[in-house]
Parts: sequence; structure tokens; C-alpha cells
Amino acid sequence: MAGGGGGGAASGGGGGGRGHKAGSHRKGATIGSGGKNRRGLRGKGPTPPAQLRPGHPAARRATAAAPRPRATPAPAPVPARRARGTRDGSEFVVGRNAVVDALRARVPATALYVAERQAGDERVRAAVDLAARAMIPVLDAPRSELDRLAGGAAHQGLALAVPPYTYLHPDDLLARARGTDAAPLLVALDGVTDPRNLGAVIRSVAAFAGHGVLVPERRAAGVTAAAWKASAGAAAQVPVARATNLVRALRGWRDAGLLVVGLAAAGALPIDALEAAGDPLVLVVGSEGRGLSRLVGESCDLVVRIPMAGTQESLNAGVAAGIALYEIARRRTG
Repeated sequence: MAGGGGGGAASGGGGGGRGHKAGSHRKGATIGSGGKNRRGLRGKGPTPPAQLRPGHPAARRATAAAPRPRATPAPAPVPARRARGTRDGSEFVVGRNAVVDALRARVPATALYVAERQAGDERVRAAVDLAARAMIPVLDAPRSELDRLAGGAAHQGLALAVPPYTYLHPDDLLARARGTDAAPLLVALDGVTDPRNLGAVIRSVAAFAGHGVLVPERRAAGVTAAAWKASAGAAAQVPVARATNLVRALRGWRDAGLLVVGLAAAGALPIDALEAAGDPLVLVVGSEGRGLSRLVGESCDLVVRIPMAGTQESLNAGVAAGIALYEIARRRTG
């Protein structure tokens, strides 16, 4: 039954306007959605099993019981590229005089780079001739390439590639020394950072029938082109070993039967009074500035000195080692 008055099913002027839902109490409710909510009328399909519903207790139990996949190993790191100016770790001797001196000293080299239009220079011709005699490849290179290899140094149109030195292990050096007819005579350097001093020591070891040189891996000179030059070619004859820990290497040699003799200005015994010069021994030489370090000094069986009559208080490592090796060789052959 309709309401009283002029009420009917719809109201509004002209009967043709858009009306409200019959019997609806919501203001402005429309008759239909016009198809906009069609997707909401679609079903969601069958309900999945409990173990497949995220957050359901059955799903958590199934996840806990499932075997865990193995972690995929991380890819190996890509090795860092070498610095510009080197090839395969090679060192470059640059400059006309330096290159000629290195070739005359028989520094092992893998290639000689010559700038274009430099053949008329006398030192360039000498370098090319020395390289050809040593069967070292001679390569023409633009100046831009030489600039890169030299790393900003003045190359004067020449660059000599010197490969990295191959060091022995301390145990292998001792084994080689014992394989000779004479008692082992080795030299260890403590804190010597000048490669020219290292080269001079190598030269003295070769001159006085020594068997090799031991250097620390850190804070010490290595067999670079400068050391090769200072050795005057002796680095091709005298093996050099490198120790990660010099004190440990010396103690290992002492346990193997070598007498560890330190050389220092404050040594209690003069070198010419060393009665054990003919025994298997290693002469330990420190730097000119600080001498032997404390731990290295404590690893020595005895410490000797070079008597000096003048006012000079110390000698550099190369000179001191040469004098001491001469005295040891004299006592061995005398």
C-alpha cells in the first residue's frame, strides 16, 4: 500500500528523469553499475588445499618439513687488472743511458721498445745492437705507447721490459747450498730497502763463493732492474729467496744446523776473530740506519763487527757485507 498524498512509485518532474531504487533508504543509490563491477561478480575458483594457503598453519608445517635448497656458491672474484704501464707484471727500465746500462749488465728482458724515427741516435743503436745479441725482441712503438709504459717518466724513446723475478723458498735455497761441495754460506738482509745495496750484496756473494741471499717479503728491497744493474750480472748466478717472516726463516736454518752470525757495529766479536767461518753459516746484515732489528738480533747465535780505525761509525749494507764475506772467504781458503 502506497503512502498518502500524491505519492507513487517514482517522483520527480516529468516522470522521465532518473529515479531512485524503489524502497531504498540510501541517498543517491543508482539502479545499476553499468558493467563496472562485472569482474567482482566472477568467482575465485575452487578453494586451494590448506597446505597451499599462505599463512595457514598447515602451510607453515609443510614449509618447515620441506628440504632447504643448497646455497649457490658465490662466483669467483674477477682478478684485478694490472696497473697501466706494466704487462704481465713486468717492470720497465726507461731512458737511453739506463736501458743501455741494463743491457750491458745482462739484465734479463723480454722486449725492447723503440720509438719511431729514433734509429739515428747512437745510444739507441747501441741498445738495439745489445738487445739483438741477447736475442731480445726489438719492437717499434709509437710515443703514446712509450708514454704509457713509462708512467710519466722521461723515456727518451726507449723502454726495456724486465719480467718479475722468481724467488726461491728459504728451504729450497738451503737445499741448493747443501748440494755444493763447500759448506753453505748464505747472506740474509734485514731492513735493507735500497735495491742497489741488494745488487751489491749479490755481487759480493758471487765474488766470495757464497750460495745465495735471503730477503724479507715486506719492507725490503727486491730483485728489480736497479738491483740487477748493481749486481753487474751476478743476479743471474746467485739465487735469491724471499721469506714471509725473516725471524722464522733464520730460526729454521739454525735448527737445520747453520750458524746464524749477525753483523752490527756493536758486535762483541771482530769479524777477523770468527773461528767458525768455515762452518755452515748465514751472515745477517742490517740496514745502515738502524742495524739489526731486535727480534733478528735475538735470533743470531753471535754478533760480529767490522773494526774501523777511522771516524766513520757505519757502512752501508753493500759495503759491510762485501768486507765480511771477504774475511769469511779468506779464513775458509787460508
